[in-house]
Amino acid sequence: MNKDKSTQMFAIRLSFAFGILMLAMKWYAYFLTGSTAILSDAAESVIHIIGVGFAVFSLWYSFKPADDEHTYGHHKINYFSAGFEGALIILAAIYIIYISINRLIVGIEITNLDKGTYFTFAASVINLVLGGYLVWKGKKTNSIILIANGKHVLTDAWTSFGVVAGLLLTWITGWLPFDPIVAIVVALNILWSGGKLVRQSVGGLMDEVDKNTTDSIRTILDKEVASKNLEYHQLKLRESGNVVWIEFHLLFPTGTLLDDAHSVATELEGIIKKNLDRHANIITHLEPVELHDDIHSDYHK
Repeated sequence: MNKDKSTQMFAIRLSFAFGILMLAMKWYAYFLTGSTAILSDAAESVIHIIGVGFAVFSLWYSFKPADDEHTYGHHKINYFSAGFEGALIILAAIYIIYISINRLIVGIEITNLDKGTYFTFAASVINLVLGGYLVWKGKKTNSIILIANGKHVLTDAWTSFGVVAGLLLTWITGWLPFDPIVAIVVALNILWSGGKLVRQSVGGLMDEVDKNTTDSIRTILDKEVASKNLEYHQLKLRESGNVVWIEFHLLFPTGTLLDDAHSVATELEGIIKKNLDRHANIITHLEPVELHDDIHSDYHK
């Protein structure tokens, strides 16, 4: 866990540092050109800096150990971070669309297209490499914060490539409306990306579980329980950041010694943890199979 923490903190701080560099490059390109498309790209970089700043705090906070008020730990803040970044992306997209439509109505003035294009293309390439790195590290450490931030950076990269295409069209044809039109198309793509992040955040806060994770755990349980001539039911999962909480009832023949049942359950929990590619906390409820129905029918009366 400490290794994951240091890896994730390094990656998110790297994202923050490069975010500042990208912001400087894009705003300088906008200062040179006055391009609406470049402004849209620069506006997203502002949102990126704010989002990464919150992500740095969220990542640090998520690794705090459980306490009396947060007995399951602090991992849920990961979803708040992703949702916050998604909401900021949506606001940026709305702002870009507003500015672009205003430019189409009021008038367009662009200068130094060549220099602006060079700076924006350089920023695109840097963001493409950084975004890929963040998503890779996020998947490797099961960090929703890194994955969300990496996807945002990749969106920023593709946005910048789109802006470059628009600048080239404007430069080649001399038709200035290409610039705000491209900015609007870019904003719609940003809007879609932000919506997906918000959706992912809500799903996490509502304890929505990844189907692949559920299927993997069920496959392990089916195999191991059958090999021990036991049964299980009431499998429940909930994900909290990079941790998955697993609960299930394990049914033993009546008369099984508690020590023996506990030993088998502990072994089974270890097998599940070994075969998962993420940190897991497992709670196993031990029950006698023959008296199970009677016990639970009495409990629910």
